[in-house]
Amino acid sequence: MTGLPSMTMVLGGAASGKSTFAEQAILRTAKEAQKTYIATAQAFDSEMRDKIDLHQKSRAADGWITIEEPLALGPILQQATVDHVILLDCATLWLTNQLLAEADLTEASDDLVFALARCAASVVVVTNEVGQGIVPEHAMSRRFREAQGKLNQQMARDADLVVQVIAGLPLVLKGQLPEGLS
Repeated sequence: MTGLPSMTMVLGGAASGKSTFAEQAILRTAKEAQKTYIATAQAFDSEMRDKIDLHQKSRAADGWITIEEPLALGPILQQATVDHVILLDCATLWLTNQLLAEADLTEASDDLVFALARCAASVVVVTNEVGQGIVPEHAMSRRFREAQGKLNQQMARDADLVVQVIAGLPLVLKGQLPEGLS
């Protein structure tokens, strides 16, 4: 039903174009599939609320079903069927939400990786590369960076396709881009 592999991971820095690339990958290769967008962002201020509203409106025109879920991704992934394609945007905000909820980050990450591996739908996961900057000053930031790096490594290990996006340009790290995405 889709030209995408079972699991695709799209990573990059903030504002690198990774979400746009992930959306276009699905729109170009999964025209017949039911498209579900799992949004993990939470609106803690008016600027973020405006950003979320803008994204919701733009996705509606392309036929996405949007599910806003900041924490419990397992049940959503478990319910998906082979005629679906899921865009999970993004694992970094999801992990941030777990940190703010004082969850065990290792356990939460393991649960997400387990759920992704057992999802019947094709899944495209957007995530940030957070390890290329300076060492964070605060313990919480260092804890988060380590947890995000480990989660990214786990997802990349299991993914069929891993694409890094820099300045809107895709660089394949693992696998091969489906026809029409190069």
